[in-house]
Formats: sequence, C-alpha cells, structure tokens
Amino acid sequence: MKLTKQNLSEHLDQVYDTIIVGGGAGGLSAGLYLQRYLLSSLIIDKGKARSLWMQQLHNYLGLPPDTPGRNLLKQGKDHYLSLGGDFLGGYVEEIVDEGETFAVRVKVGRQDSIYPVLRSKYLIAASGIIDYLPSLEKMQNVYEYAGYNLHVCLICDGYEMVDQKVGVFGSSEAGLEVAFSLGWFTPYITLFTNELFEVSSQLRNKLKEHGYPLVEQPIKQFLGQNHQMTGVELADGSVIELEAGLISMGSQYHASYLEGINLERQGGNIVTDKMARTSHPRIFAIGDLKVGLNQIVIAAADGASAATQIWREIRRATGAKRWMENLKTSV
Repeated sequence: MKLTKQNLSEHLDQVYDTIIVGGGAGGLSAGLYLQRYLLSSLIIDKGKARSLWMQQLHNYLGLPPDTPGRNLLKQGKDHYLSLGGDFLGGYVEEIVDEGETFAVRVKVGRQDSIYPVLRSKYLIAASGIIDYLPSLEKMQNVYEYAGYNLHVCLICDGYEMVDQKVGVFGSSEAGLEVAFSLGWFTPYITLFTNELFEVSSQLRNKLKEHGYPLVEQPIKQFLGQNHQMTGVELADGSVIELEAGLISMGSQYHASYLEGINLERQGGNIVTDKMARTSHPRIFAIGDLKVGLNQIVIAAADGASAATQIWREIRRATGAKRWMENLKTSV
C-alpha cells in the first residue's frame, strides 16, 4: 500500500518485521523477497535512487540494453506493491535502537511536513550514494549529458568507451588514478582538474609516461547535442574534443540516519558479512552503502540475501505451522 499523510496514522502502531530505507534496486529486491516470505515490510524512499538517472542499463542480465533505470524501478515498485508491501515517500532523519525494535523518524512532505515515527524488528539500509558532479556555473549543462555518454562508473561503462577519446574529471589525485584502469579500454585519455587541486610531480610523470594530457584550466561548459557530449570548452575559450567522459569525483553516502548507531566501517562503506548483515545483528546494509562493487545487479542480490537471512531468523524463532486437525485426531 502506498502510504500518505492521509493514511499514515493507521500504521503508526504497527511493528513491521523490516523497514527498508531506500527504494532503489536493492531495497525493492529486499522488499519483494520479504513479502514473498510472508513477512511485513515498509520501504521508505526519498526518491533519488542513483539508478533513476541511468539512461540505459547495458549490463543488467535479461533486460534490453536500452532499458532506462527509471523503468526498472517502476516495475520493481509495482511488483512490490502487488505483493502487499507498504511504500512511503519520505526522508529518514533518525533511527533509534530501542532494544527489540527500531524507531524510525521520517520527514514526510516538503511543505507542511510531518514527522511520524515507525517501528520495526529489523532494518535494511539501502539508501545508496549519489555521485559528485563537476561544479559549473550552469549545472544544467552537466545534467544534459550525465548518464548518457558522461559516465560515473568505470566498472559499469568501461566497455562503452572502447577506443574513444575520453575526458576524466576528478576532484583529487585519487580520482585521476582511474585513468590507468580506463587505459585498459582506451589509450585516448585526457585528464581535467577544473583547477580544484594541485597535481604532484609523481602523478604528472606517470601521466606523461602513458601519454595522457593533463588540463588544469577551469571548465566553462560541456559541448554537444541530443545528450551526447562532444567536448569541453575551457575558460580561455579553447575547445578539447571528446567522445565520452568519466566523472571520478567521489560520492555522497546517504546514511546520516545511522550516525547514532556504532557500525563497523571501511572508509565510507559499511562492513557486512556474506548475507549483508552489519556489525549490528539486526541491521543489514546493501548495495552501494556496503563494501563491494557498486552495481545494480549486485544490489539486487544483496537485497535477496538480507531478506532471506531475516526470514531464516524469524522462522527459527517462530517455528513451523502445525496441522491442527491432525493433532486433534491423534489425541
């Protein structure tokens, strides 16, 4: 059921088996499995899944390669709702561990907001990340190409850049290091700092050894048409022609609601076991939040793993259903 301001009060006394924070591929997958396991679940989604703006999912098994990410998410949400799952559009502000339950405080509505508290036995963090993009005076110029041939994931899209002239856009030296992995797919790589940081002599020498030009001028704008980026115009008016771009500027993790809970982390990622359980026994982290590859297909698998482990634990605690008529007969 879609929950709204109007019907939300009916669910405030309910304790869900699991609340899932995030309605991307991982969260929807977890919700589907939980509902099929006859458990109660609620997905709380802020509406900004990373896969939402992916224009073509070229590497998702079984889907036509031109499938937009938004189509995958719509189908997943419709399927989840058809199984009786609850879905709430909102922003999770805080989670409090109450012992046997979690209290999840949510901001619902951008205007005249309300702040309900919902409860569950288990929690799945599936809120993902959002990639930092080059900061230009006109950001719409970046959005025009991001998700088309201005890529953010080498693992996902390296194949799309084979033997193309590619610009790598970083915000640190670590970001520029991706060029040496990208070099597996194409040697025609130009690196851009957008005047954000200084490049060490060691990295400069390494770039020279590979023949990769380094451009340190500010970027004025991307050039192109019909969502296909064809180059970069620099601040001095000069133009560098490109056929694709790879943004390597890091990501923002959407997990501030977990700050009050002590979880084992590795860098910005949450450490989990093979079933996606965190260092807290009733909190699971899936998809881009956990240590591992940032891939939609892996997030979906994580969701299945987390939901299955939760079902196993609830099933073992509850026990199997008895065939009561047979028990009465045997007496």
